[in-house]
Amino acid sequence: MHAVSPKLTDWLLQLNQLIRRLQQSGYKPTAIGAREALANVTRTLVSPGPDIAWVNDEIVHGRDYSVPVRIYHPAPDEARPVLLFLHGGGHTAGSVSVYDPISRRLAAATGCVVVVPEYRLAPENPYPAALHDAYAAARGVFSALDARGLPFVRQLALAGDSAGAALAATVSARSQHDTALQIAAQILIYPSLDYSMSLPSITENGEGYFLNSDRIAWYFDNYFQHGEDRLAASPLHMTVTPRMPATLVVSAGFDPLRDEALRYVDKLLSAGVVCEHLHFDDLIHAFLNMEQLVADECARTYQHMAGFLARQLQPADA
Repeated sequence: MHAVSPKLTDWLLQLNQLIRRLQQSGYKPTAIGAREALANVTRTLVSPGPDIAWVNDEIVHGRDYSVPVRIYHPAPDEARPVLLFLHGGGHTAGSVSVYDPISRRLAAATGCVVVVPEYRLAPENPYPAALHDAYAAARGVFSALDARGLPFVRQLALAGDSAGAALAATVSARSQHDTALQIAAQILIYPSLDYSMSLPSITENGEGYFLNSDRIAWYFDNYFQHGEDRLAASPLHMTVTPRMPATLVVSAGFDPLRDEALRYVDKLLSAGVVCEHLHFDDLIHAFLNMEQLVADECARTYQHMAGFLARQLQPADA
């Protein structure tokens, strides 16, 4: 029988009991609460580290906003490929600081220069502010590394989890028609790809598995404040050509977003795009933020991401 991992059942039971108590006491969702909740889960369940040789901040100058970024260079005396990582949080929560332990793990596992933008969040900065910041960071990341005098290989990969994966996939889709932006690979971790919330897993896994469907709807209402066409803004419904970068999709069986990840894999493969898929049938959304509960699965995910990038970012003459 399909069942959630026993590693998660006790924690989920306690979480769901807490949610019910908060609702009974008059809890109202706000950006403050969403940001504190994600920060507290990550702080509690993901240990700090590992140490990275060079960590500092820089600014990427966009057309209408200068985007702060944090750079993690695991070998500052060596040229390494660049991985732009866009954190999750429903376009409302998450930050460079909250995701610091995950960013460090990405740099250590992949050996890439990991660059993490502090993109603008809703509701203060609704769509398309975050997307503009993500695109500006992708186009300007090499200049930011040059400004710091850091060695790097001019190969760019994108990664993102959840809403950050939506941004990464959208940047990749747009890059198909932008000769100034060449993306070699993308990694989408339990990605949010369909803002229409129309696929069965939204209902099937919509309550009791950390990310509830009513919370997803609330996130999207924060993000889209001016009647935008949510279907057109969804990466799942964007045009895919063979120019899309090679892609790794990581998905979870008890994630409300599961089905859009599966549909996206099928869409890329049908278009002739190189696509790998790592699926955990018994896990839930945001499991990298719960590493102490599912340590082996997180280790496997980082290992798979490292192998995927090693395959896709090899020098052309290798």
